[in-house]
Amino acid sequence: MKHWWKILTVMILLYVLTIGMLAPLAPGITSVSPEKAMTGEVLTMRVNGYNSNFTKSKEIIRAWLELDTMNALCAESIKIIDDTQLELTFSIPSSLPSQKMIESATLIVNSDVDGSSIFPDAIFIKQDTTLSETSSEEWTSCAVENLFPNEAYNYPFRNILVESIRNLYFHVPMWFGMIFIFLASMIYSIKYLQKGNPVYDIRSRTFASVGILYGLLGLLTGGIWAQYTWGSFWSFDVKQNMSAIALLIYMAYFVLRGSFEDYDKRARIGAVYNIFAFAALIPLLFVIPRMTSSLHPGNGGNPGFGGEDLDNTMRTVFYPAVIAWTLLGFWISQLLYRFEKLKWKVLEDLED
Repeated sequence: MKHWWKILTVMILLYVLTIGMLAPLAPGITSVSPEKAMTGEVLTMRVNGYNSNFTKSKEIIRAWLELDTMNALCAESIKIIDDTQLELTFSIPSSLPSQKMIESATLIVNSDVDGSSIFPDAIFIKQDTTLSETSSEEWTSCAVENLFPNEAYNYPFRNILVESIRNLYFHVPMWFGMIFIFLASMIYSIKYLQKGNPVYDIRSRTFASVGILYGLLGLLTGGIWAQYTWGSFWSFDVKQNMSAIALLIYMAYFVLRGSFEDYDKRARIGAVYNIFAFAALIPLLFVIPRMTSSLHPGNGGNPGFGGEDLDNTMRTVFYPAVIAWTLLGFWISQLLYRFEKLKWKVLEDLED
């Protein structure tokens, strides 16, 4: 029974890997054509869906071009080509409901089978004339309402992320696990400074090693994600830079330890530095990135995740993933501790 948490770790990891990789994405829209239009023209738009079931809809599919919550156009005709393709026709009024020369419109497609599929900034509409009373009424005559919900168990479709959204169950939990592991390392450093027991130093060192491993895995999974979504493995984003600096600080911990031959001095100076490293970790990862703009969500003063980043369906896998990867890190740390403790005892016996 003393290994119950290890069994729990394996079970949660199996759950995360199975549900996280096999649950489908919600229907969405990958592209539209054309992407530009003029006021006063009849627009015929080709829509390409993802995981869509247009031919299975039992009721009429509806579509809107929405400028804002007050102004939208209904599709005059909808032609279903196949499960993933639609042809929509819109009559664009003679002017936009604002003085802007160009406005971007969001495409919303709703059906009783798929629910709502949203494509932000689907098309840019240009006007050559000023706002008229007639066109203003046309923009407000069709409200986006009475939408069919999507009640299936699936992950939200995000136009930039698409299937790579599943990396949320690996990349982010790695960083959470790393923080908890570094916290444990710091606690054992404090214990060593208080009691001078070498066992605490070994614990602290092994936790720091696994924490660096988790940090490197976090950078690797983040780089792969960035390559897919941002077009570059390393974009010199503030959070990427701060994460790299934090890991370099922890790597210097082992360089510092290696510069002392006396064990007690090595352990004590290493413990003090370890406390400093964790104190630097918090502002580097959680304070500085929120003081400036970043490609990552949850920066610039915003909370880490919002409704657009993490919905209730993803939470059923994300939170277990954080628990599982953290427990796995502690499990690896325990195995490394047992190895290091055995090696330390063997060296002591050889010295005797």
